[in-house]
Amino acid sequence: MAIKQFPLPDVGEGLTEAEILGWRVKPGDAVTVNQVIVEIETAKASVELPCPWAGTVRELLADPGATVEVGAPIIAIDMGGAEAAPAENGGKIGEESNGRIATLVGYGPRTTSTKRRPRKGQPAAAVVEAPPAPEPQPVPKAEPVAQAGGYVPLAKPPVRKLAKDLGVDLNGLAGTGSGGVITREDVRSAAGAAPVAPTAAPGARERRVPIKGVRKATAQAMVTSAFTAPHVTEFLTVDVTPMMELREQLKSHPEFRDVKITPLAFAAKAVCLAVRRTPDVNATWDEAAGEIVYKDYVHLGIAAATPRGLVVPKVRDADQQSLKELAQSLEQLTSTAREGRTTPADMLGGTFTITNVGVFGVDTGTPILNPGESAILALGAIRDMPWVVDGQVVPRKVCQLALSFDHRVVDGQQGSQFLADVGALLANPAMAITY
Repeated sequence: MAIKQFPLPDVGEGLTEAEILGWRVKPGDAVTVNQVIVEIETAKASVELPCPWAGTVRELLADPGATVEVGAPIIAIDMGGAEAAPAENGGKIGEESNGRIATLVGYGPRTTSTKRRPRKGQPAAAVVEAPPAPEPQPVPKAEPVAQAGGYVPLAKPPVRKLAKDLGVDLNGLAGTGSGGVITREDVRSAAGAAPVAPTAAPGARERRVPIKGVRKATAQAMVTSAFTAPHVTEFLTVDVTPMMELREQLKSHPEFRDVKITPLAFAAKAVCLAVRRTPDVNATWDEAAGEIVYKDYVHLGIAAATPRGLVVPKVRDADQQSLKELAQSLEQLTSTAREGRTTPADMLGGTFTITNVGVFGVDTGTPILNPGESAILALGAIRDMPWVVDGQVVPRKVCQLALSFDHRVVDGQQGSQFLADVGALLANPAMAITY
């Protein structure tokens, strides 16, 4: 009898730990290669891990809710005397004995092709068609699975977060979703039916939540940024009436009819255009090398508030995308983030970030830089305000912009020039933004 222990892998660059959200198997279950056995939550995303071997589950070595360090064993598989299909690899997920990299669930090749506009003077890249996706396998009905620490119900991370906020124990719920998955409505119903505890000592009216996952990573990143890069913030108030008028016109345009055009899409395009004149805001301060690294591409980060906390997924090569393509990319990016399915890889390697505080009705703020970046733009709420036009006070659509930048890389002149360029493009977008 050969028993192998599966160590927690590093599913992203530099991750050191992850929380066990829930097991999909229990001791005694037969498992196959690449069968999803556990869902974990890292500092960047929720990830489903596949089993690297075929065999029988001997023991679950980590309870749900436990935080486990990368490399620590989480499950023991009885191979029944057979050799492991992939060789042990020291905790690196998906590496097979022949040197190939096996597909991690959720990180496989895209089944659709992506077409980007070429840079000026360069030929268009050929579009490579992805191979057809394999036929979907029937999904067995989900049931709560027994494991060390009790039965763990099936629920997505946002639903678990909601249950935690409302004080609902998922173990006592029967899911009404497909396959027995617990839904938001199940949690809210349970919260409404739960008896209200009598008022007790002050401690009984307090709630303590462990600092981990996305919240822990965000806190560490913000502290590092605030005390490493000397921040400067500048503000600009812009009449964006022409932008809002163009937005309305595009809604009826055949090319944009099925595209959700938002002010954020205009801001993203304006940033990509303004970077061309002020590349310093898209550069990186490399302390170790004693160099400033200028990037000839824009990997645009979009700060997104999700049930798991603040995440900043990236739009790769945003500077090569048209307004329509940017709008489509942003819609897909935010949808994935809200579902808690943004992968760690999608949050790495940003060069510039936009935080859209306007969606919360906020006018402006002083955003903190993401580590490794030199500038971040806050887009405020668009409001009807009195504005002077040709000597007359008239109502206009007005928005406030705030640009924070690393003063080691960006001087005041450069920061002011970039912010003025973004404002000018939003104030008169017709000729510049739509190409």
